[in-house]
Amino acid sequence: MIGKLKGTVDEVGEDHVVLDVHGVGYLAFCGARTLQNMRPGEAAVLFIETYVREDMIRLYGFATEAERAWFRLLLVVQHVGTKVALNVVGTLSPGDLASAIALQDKAAISRAPGVGPKVAARIVAELKDKAPAYSGAASAESFTLHRDIGEGVAAAPVTDAVSALVNLGYSRDQAANAVAVALREAGEDAPATLLIRSGLKVLSR
Repeated sequence: MIGKLKGTVDEVGEDHVVLDVHGVGYLAFCGARTLQNMRPGEAAVLFIETYVREDMIRLYGFATEAERAWFRLLLVVQHVGTKVALNVVGTLSPGDLASAIALQDKAAISRAPGVGPKVAARIVAELKDKAPAYSGAASAESFTLHRDIGEGVAAAPVTDAVSALVNLGYSRDQAANAVAVALREAGEDAPATLLIRSGLKVLSR
């Protein structure tokens, strides 16, 4: 079983890369986000998921262990195969994917090629209990916001917006993640009223 490859990029294709490891070329299928950072002749490291079927063996390569973990998790969703899982991981970063599932944001998942509304709905529904709203895979924005709220140093508009969403019936994790997305879209100087409106739009997606 191959877990990681470290070598020199020999070839970059539309959906794969060939990595030369001590003279042996390993072909690994990769998502768009991984491929865009690959350059022939440059050194690279790929975390590998080996996929074995009766008629083939394929290697799937990822820039980080978090991306590989999400790929594995997506494969447990009914009717989600390796191509769809790779497209999702190749479109959304681990943090964005964690936030999208935590917020039940089907539109964000649907941005991945080949992922329609029904598949996106199935992904967010089946993974909502397996991918917590706030974890090590959560986005940097959500991590910072949760930390600042817990330490009592978050800006007043942020704490007011989170409190307002909690008062409307959302959990603190849902509210904080929604406000984190709102901050990213509206800017750090956004007033509480705008963060509340934007947060509600995020939660209703």
